[in-house]
Amino acid sequence: MKNTRDLDPSASPLDYYGGELRRLREAAGLNQRQLGEIVYCTGSLIGQIETTHKLPTRQFSEAIDAALGTGGTFTRLLPLVLRSQLPSWFQQYAHMEAGATDISTFQAQLVYGLLQTEEYARAVLGAVAKDNLEELVAARMNRKQVLKRKSPPLVWVVLDEAVLLRPIGGRKVMRRQLAHLLSFKDTKWIQIQILPLTAEEHSGLMGSFNVLRFDDDPDITYSEDYETAHATADPQAVRDRSLRYHHLQAAALSVKDSAELIARVMEERYEEQAVPDGGAVA
Repeated sequence: MKNTRDLDPSASPLDYYGGELRRLREAAGLNQRQLGEIVYCTGSLIGQIETTHKLPTRQFSEAIDAALGTGGTFTRLLPLVLRSQLPSWFQQYAHMEAGATDISTFQAQLVYGLLQTEEYARAVLGAVAKDNLEELVAARMNRKQVLKRKSPPLVWVVLDEAVLLRPIGGRKVMRRQLAHLLSFKDTKWIQIQILPLTAEEHSGLMGSFNVLRFDDDPDITYSEDYETAHATADPQAVRDRSLRYHHLQAAALSVKDSAELIARVMEERYEEQAVPDGGAVA
């Protein structure tokens, strides 16, 4: 187990966070227990975060900033810490996603990461990740901060209807996930279309892909396979994927009809089941 003498703040954003937490705590003349009492946590948790054995949260970071008077240092560090927990091949995309002004995505298997609920994300990531599941879930949830920007990106999502039918995490999780998708139906900068199963052959048969646009940088197209990512700013590749995306939009249901389909699937496929005592289960 790491101790304070072993930490190298330059090793990773998480190590830097822990090193700075320790340095500023000691500069304030506080031990771990005393700082924990101020921010309403245990001294043990302070120690675990200082030695990188526990990931900080946004609530913890904000509390530490207030307690140590850091002017928001730890809150600003948190996105870098959480992004560093993503697979190395995905980190570049997460960085680009955070700076995009326009995101167009076609998803053939899953709800797009920015629109996933925490429990849906945990079920998806838990299918392949065991040892660092909570870290990956926290990192995925942190990606959603881009949607809370003062000027969030325009996010246009085309989902294959099969995404609605696959019960990731079970009925209760899927019901809440579909309800979450419906919560965006009056949000102008998030648009969701469903590509119906009746579409037959379509331009997304080769798999999911994204097109990202930026104010001051070239557009990129992004796709991934089992353990690698493919991102390119090649104009011809971007033009080809953009054309494919327009075809998918044309073949998909309208935004209004898509919301109605999502609601229908949620009620018919994942409806709450009555139980004898009058309660309900999903």
